[in-house]
Amino acid sequence: MAGHSEFKKKKILPIGTTFNLPDDIPVWPPGGGFATGTLDLGGGLLVSQIKTFSKVWTTYEGGPNNLGATFFEPTGLSQGFFMLGCYCQPNNKPLHGWVLVGKDSSSTSNGALAKPVDYKLVWTTRSLKIKQDGEGYIWLPIAPDEYKPVGYVVTTSPEKPSLDKVRCVRSDLTDECTTYHSMKLWRTENKRFNVFDVRPMKRGIEAQGVTVGTFLAQSGGTNSKPLPIVCLKNTKASFPYMPNLSQIEAMIKSYSPYIYLHPMEEYLPSSVDWFFTNGAVLIEKRKGVIRENAIKPNGSNLPQGGSNDDEVTYWLDLPLDESKRVRVKKGDLASAQAYVHVKPMLGGTFTDIVMWVFYPFNGGAKAKVACTNIPLRTKGEHIGDWEHVTLRVSNFHGELWKVYFSQHSKGQWVDASELEFHNGNRPVAYSSLHGHALYPKPGLVMQGMRGLGVRNDAAKSDAVMDTADGFQIVAAEYLGSQIIEPPWLNYSMNWGPKEGPKGPKQKNTWEGDER
Repeated sequence: MAGHSEFKKKKILPIGTTFNLPDDIPVWPPGGGFATGTLDLGGGLLVSQIKTFSKVWTTYEGGPNNLGATFFEPTGLSQGFFMLGCYCQPNNKPLHGWVLVGKDSSSTSNGALAKPVDYKLVWTTRSLKIKQDGEGYIWLPIAPDEYKPVGYVVTTSPEKPSLDKVRCVRSDLTDECTTYHSMKLWRTENKRFNVFDVRPMKRGIEAQGVTVGTFLAQSGGTNSKPLPIVCLKNTKASFPYMPNLSQIEAMIKSYSPYIYLHPMEEYLPSSVDWFFTNGAVLIEKRKGVIRENAIKPNGSNLPQGGSNDDEVTYWLDLPLDESKRVRVKKGDLASAQAYVHVKPMLGGTFTDIVMWVFYPFNGGAKAKVACTNIPLRTKGEHIGDWEHVTLRVSNFHGELWKVYFSQHSKGQWVDASELEFHNGNRPVAYSSLHGHALYPKPGLVMQGMRGLGVRNDAAKSDAVMDTADGFQIVAAEYLGSQIIEPPWLNYSMNWGPKEGPKGPKQKNTWEGDER
């Protein structure tokens, strides 16, 4: 057994290196509580985001790519701060993570933090024949009355950890959390023990739940409710640590992506103004009678709010003149700009910078059957295509942590350690041929199984959209009247005939979280 472990340890695993952004985090413009390092969640609870760790225990099998996982403790805590739980990460990626640590600033007897009264051994590898560094023990803190645990303690000893090792959090400063199933961190080969990432159950621009960065360790499935651990809660409803306007603009210039179009792409993005001024029309169908209306450059004559009904229906369409129709269909890359929505996420501890891109037309798909590609003619074609990338930035330091790539009706979060960067800390996105789904890497991605499905081809070309060039911040609700929303943003009908897509503000993710 020891020989197995020694053999595996000689292999260089990705987690053996620590990921950092290509360039240093900029010095942000001053003002407010953004990027000050410590956040006050109210109720006497101060939290700081720790990115430096000391390894506790490693297993070398199971989990993503069957490379195992490593469990860490946060290090370098400032005076008065305490660990709230350990951190876990699969070994198939460079070390790149964080956990929150807490400080009690209350002056009452029932402070924000309290020592556990005991520990429960959740799981141990003592009897398992797995490749590992020693034996691993995972302990759940038993909280005193009116307090709850937000993370676990991991040791290599069967002796219970010191009660001073970790802190539990007063119940009113916590929120219910749930497992993040697309982020399964590790599991044993027999699937009887799982380690999951967790996040607040309620997420959105007004939700108060705060991710701690800890994990859930549990035998069997995850059906038990509530979970044995909780997330934190930001009781300061105004979220005072969100960036001001100058800080937002600086972040966009530092982190906004380059979007590469496919070399064979026929349907390019454009600005909304270009689409309107080059002949796009508003179709109004009222009691069976159809009228075409020209659209003002900013969309100020579009119907605002409401919804289609049996009496009247609206949608946008390409120009009626055939030559103009063909031209507008192709878009205009020179005019294209990113439309930015800035919103608080995870209790105001992160800022989501959502960058929307408009395409006048979405082309038809190709199916792949074994080795044969079959054009699907009009399958997937529609007028008015909206795609987006979301930059998730920590409000503790202003660091880009991950990026969401929209892909048709779904999408994926990608950790910063897995991104491609150009010109410093600016990530790269690849737009798929005709469909414009966004991916972090070039290549073929299939929608389907076993060689059957729809192709998504992405590749680099000379056609690239710099989303930092001419971007427009169209919404940031928390800034109040500082941002004036363009009229077209509140057009709630379809951006194309029949079942045309809705605009950005009508998407579920506008006020909520991605996935």
